[in-house]
Amino acid sequence: MPFKTLTIKEDVYKKLVAIKREDESFSDLLDKLSGKNVALLRKVRGSIDIKEKDEMIRDIYSRRDERRY
Repeated sequence: MPFKTLTIKEDVYKKLVAIKREDESFSDLLDKLSGKNVALLRKVRGSIDIKEKDEMIRDIYSRRDERRY
């Protein structure tokens, strides 16, 4: 099964940890949450405007490279 790396804000991570069961993986949690809210997720998709998107993407890739070495 292929894997993907997601980048999320620290406060979002803490919220997910708070609702995740101890025996549950983050994949299981996200699968459960997305299954219940697919219509809502589709409705809000694309509604956030990131003003400095290119800079943010460069920063994300830079930080990933730092962690890999």
